[in-house]
Amino acid sequence: MNIGLYFGSFNPIHIGHLVIANHLVEHSNLDQIWFVVTPHNPFKKKSSLLDNYQRLEMVYRATKDYSKLKPSDIEFNLPQPNYTINTLTYLQEKYPDYKFSLIMGEDNLKSFHKWKNYELILQNHHIYIYPRISKGQIETQFDNHKKIHHVEAPIMELSSTFIRKAIKAGKNIQPMLPQHVWEYLDEMNFYK
Repeated sequence: MNIGLYFGSFNPIHIGHLVIANHLVEHSNLDQIWFVVTPHNPFKKKSSLLDNYQRLEMVYRATKDYSKLKPSDIEFNLPQPNYTINTLTYLQEKYPDYKFSLIMGEDNLKSFHKWKNYELILQNHHIYIYPRISKGQIETQFDNHKKIHHVEAPIMELSSTFIRKAIKAGKNIQPMLPQHVWEYLDEMNFYK
């Protein structure tokens, strides 16, 4: 089984995440995509995050109608802060018959050389890159790399930050969220 790992805070998960994940699982050799809900990204402030299990619940609700998209809490019990290399090592030990690949936006590839043990990640895993509009240059060492696959996917310039701010400002953002997620956010009064 070839699993694509889509790491993120998913604070909240939105239609852009689903469009990208579904496109990748349907137009690549990936069998499933796991949405890995990250408790604490070393590059983000933790104070703005909803509770881990509330974000996991949103991912579960967003993906429950898609057989190839799965929520994952695999990082919840790993040492903090989470580093991708540690999670990959843990997953490889837990599921020795699975192949794990990373899914990331082009903007993240521009800073990939700063990731902990990025060389080891590239040595052992494929990376699927979806297009993003962003500034900065991709390191030349990643040009035409045999493990890095650029996927022609819809460009989704929707962000969880934008959604949180819009909710706080009283705007209707319902079309930007999967229906089950919108209902949960509305019921729980999140981000207001």
